[in-house]
Amino acid sequence: MEPVTLRTARLELSLPEAGDVDALYAACQDADIQRFTPVPSPYRRSDAEAFVERVPQDWKSGIHLTWVIREGERLVGTIGFYRIDGKGSGEIGYWISPDARGGGQLREAARAVIDWGFAPDGLGLVRIEWRAVAGNIASARAARALGFRYEGLLRQALVGPRGRDDGWIAGLLVADDRTPQPWPVLEA
Repeated sequence: MEPVTLRTARLELSLPEAGDVDALYAACQDADIQRFTPVPSPYRRSDAEAFVERVPQDWKSGIHLTWVIREGERLVGTIGFYRIDGKGSGEIGYWISPDARGGGQLREAARAVIDWGFAPDGLGLVRIEWRAVAGNIASARAARALGFRYEGLLRQALVGPRGRDDGWIAGLLVADDRTPQPWPVLEA
C-alpha cells in the first residue's frame, strides 16, 4: 500500500522522516509511553532511527500503517492502524508526547484516521479495535471520547518489552455513532 498523508485543521499525519529522530527519541523517554506502549524500554536513539526506517516498509506490507502527528513543524505523537486483517478489521494505537498532552491533538488526529479507516476509498474497515494495558486511563478516556465501546478485560493478553499485561479492549463499528459511551473502568 502506498503511504497516505492525512490533514486536519491544524495537523498533518505523515510518514516519519530522518529529521524526526530527535523528537521521537525525546518523547519516548517518557515513562508512560514506555509503560503503556510496545516501544522498547529503555528507548535508545537507534530505536527511533529503526522506527523511521521501518514505517515505510510496514506501509508496503499493508498490515501496520503508522503516521507521525505534526502540528506545524512540531512532532506531537504517533498514530496508526495495526494488525489489519484484510477482512475489515484493524486496531488503532497512539501516543502523544508529554508536552502536547491535553491539547486535543490526539482526538483530532484519531478522528481523521478513523474516518479514513472506515471510508470506502480508505481501508474500508467494518471494525476498529482499541487495546491498552489495563490502567492506561488517559488512553481509555481518549478512546471513549471517540465513541469506542468498552468490551472487556483480556487477561495477560498484551505482550510487550516488559512481559505480559492484562489489557482492556474496546471496539468501534462503521455503523456506530461516535458519542461517548459509559465505560465501567472509568466510572470512579
